[in-house]
Amino acid sequence: MSNQKITLPISGMTCANCARNLERNLKKMQGIEEVNVNYATEQAVLTFKSHLLGETDIIAKIHNIGYGVPREDPNQVDQRHIQSQIVQLWIGLLFTLPLFILSMGRDFGLLGAWNQSPILNWWLLLLASPVQFYVGKDYYLGAWNSLKNQTANMDVLIAMGSSVAFFYSVAVVFQLTHHDHVYFETAAMIITLIKLGKLLEAKAKGQTNTALKKLISLHSKTAILLSEGLEGKIEQIIPIEQVKVGDLLLVKPGEKIPVDGKVIEGHSHIDESMLTGESLPISKHPGDKVIGATLNQQGLLTIKATSIGSDTVLAQIIRWVEQAQGSKAAIQQLADRVSNWFVPIIILIAISTGLFWGIMMNFEMAMMKMVAVLVIACPCALGLATPTAIMVGTGRAAELGILFKNSAVLERTQHLKTVVFDKTGTLTIGRPVVTDLITTSTLQETELLYFAASAERGSEHPLGMAIVQAAQQRQLNLEWPQQFTTIPGQGISARIAGKLVQLGRHPILAAQTSTFDITAQELKLREQGKTTVWVSLDQNIVGLIAIADPIKPEAPATVAQLKQLGLSVILLTGDNQVTAQAIAQQVGIEKIIAEVSPLEKSSIIKELQIQGLGAVAMVGDGLNDAPALAQADIGIAMGTGTDIAIETADITLMRGDLSTVPQAIALSQQTLRVIQQNLGWAFGYNLLLIPIAMGVLYPFSSMPDILRSLHPALAATAMALSSISVVLNSLRLRNFQGQ
Repeated sequence: MSNQKITLPISGMTCANCARNLERNLKKMQGIEEVNVNYATEQAVLTFKSHLLGETDIIAKIHNIGYGVPREDPNQVDQRHIQSQIVQLWIGLLFTLPLFILSMGRDFGLLGAWNQSPILNWWLLLLASPVQFYVGKDYYLGAWNSLKNQTANMDVLIAMGSSVAFFYSVAVVFQLTHHDHVYFETAAMIITLIKLGKLLEAKAKGQTNTALKKLISLHSKTAILLSEGLEGKIEQIIPIEQVKVGDLLLVKPGEKIPVDGKVIEGHSHIDESMLTGESLPISKHPGDKVIGATLNQQGLLTIKATSIGSDTVLAQIIRWVEQAQGSKAAIQQLADRVSNWFVPIIILIAISTGLFWGIMMNFEMAMMKMVAVLVIACPCALGLATPTAIMVGTGRAAELGILFKNSAVLERTQHLKTVVFDKTGTLTIGRPVVTDLITTSTLQETELLYFAASAERGSEHPLGMAIVQAAQQRQLNLEWPQQFTTIPGQGISARIAGKLVQLGRHPILAAQTSTFDITAQELKLREQGKTTVWVSLDQNIVGLIAIADPIKPEAPATVAQLKQLGLSVILLTGDNQVTAQAIAQQVGIEKIIAEVSPLEKSSIIKELQIQGLGAVAMVGDGLNDAPALAQADIGIAMGTGTDIAIETADITLMRGDLSTVPQAIALSQQTLRVIQQNLGWAFGYNLLLIPIAMGVLYPFSSMPDILRSLHPALAATAMALSSISVVLNSLRLRNFQGQ
């Protein structure tokens, strides 16, 4: 009795009401738990009880409602749909242009004897019919499916508007009315112009998902498998689906890393920019992790596959982006509610307008006003306002190495007032590094480091490992320690080159002699939050090594940018007050909360929220940050951190670069602004132009005729442009660069 979740591509939707219609009818099915149909992404995400119904039942229901579930590649489906629309548009233009020329020629008396000839109306009927019933067939089918399911969508408005003009003109041709003027060109122009608008909209919508399509296209198709043969290793090219965890794979220069893995042999630089946003190639050596779909630039690598298929980083990123793009923001609920009632209300307004002008003026004017109202009012712009912005915004974020869990994060960001940083691994690099070497006048820094690092080769303490790493970076030839001894909690001793080397805290070496006083220097280093290790040779103190977890180079600039955004910044750490103060001073943070246990971090975030400081964001990377990330209004996890921190967070920064924190916040805010602009335009467009189409300006004789009496063809153009403008406004997010 488990729940199953599926994502299905949907074809045949023409506006937001189609998505609402599909959702409403699918929810009626027994066993359906949750449905989310997205008009912009043309997808339906469903959660259902697998013991009550299956995927085939759901697909059958979707077909019954009047929509399709294509099984081919979505890109091929989109291309085929666009090609079909292009063919229909050209046919529409082929018949509409001569129809328009003849109609205008008649109206301006340019056709001579044909001006009053009844035969002309028959020619106009012949030209208009292919447009009405071939080019416009999709609108009739869409309207029928919509009405069949007791709802009304954009197709209903277009079918009604064009049909009124067309069939009234047919009545004139067959002399069923005393009027003698036909409006075939009006019906044909409505359909052709809207077809042009929908084609431009489809092409623009295709650009909104460019980032996700790029990610999907990164998948490697094949891999080079290494296996043992009689004469050594054998190279075999296999489909990527056949790669198993533990397989050894060969990656040549210029090729993609096929799957996530670990370098076994070789050295190279890997371009990870498409997945993490990191512009500089990353050096890889044996033991380093590599990510599938990244580009091997130089050396020959042998890697061991560690994650394949849906477990790879690329697959996870694609799931996150799809999840974010498919989710509905709360701000969209208003547009959905309006769209639900929009078409029925417009039909009532159109009928009322027709009746009013029929009584006040004449039938022809009443018909034109009614058709203009039907055509100019379209819920497409409302339906596209939110999802297109979310698609482009989250796609652009993915290109920058920023992953949003869902669209609700975008809205919560506008209330963000406080950003709380963890210290270790977030503001700092997360590992101890030698920062200072202080020696006697008789000993060089390299000599001090040589003796200390050689002695520490036998230690597994993080501070000892930091000393060894510092020596290796200077390419010092170290010795293996003799007579190595560890004094728990105090230090170590060993013989190096015949000398007794001791390293440890001050108390253990306090009794030893020293040729210089380094106590004052030690105090100064400790005030900077650094840990000090004393070094002695043959019972004489010869130097001091300072070790610290250094701040990330971008940390100060990041804090400054957040302050420029008007945000309060707080350091929250379990470290001691002295170290916390030193780090905070370096990065520019004034407020510090130190010596906090992992469980207390969550409580402190809650207290900050209660204090009325607005929405609180928590930035962290470790296991102990997960509760605080979950408690925060917006949890931001460094992609270099633990899996549980990433799963708990709302935003994941793939490359662990702090500079992407203000970038993520700024992109969230910019995306929300675009959504608000789109909704403002969509609502404003209808509030302004529907009254004009109704003729409220008609009594003002001093105004231009184009405003006093809005022609249905102009209404169709305006309606098409409204949807296109919303999509184009959303596409501006593709150029977002951030701070």
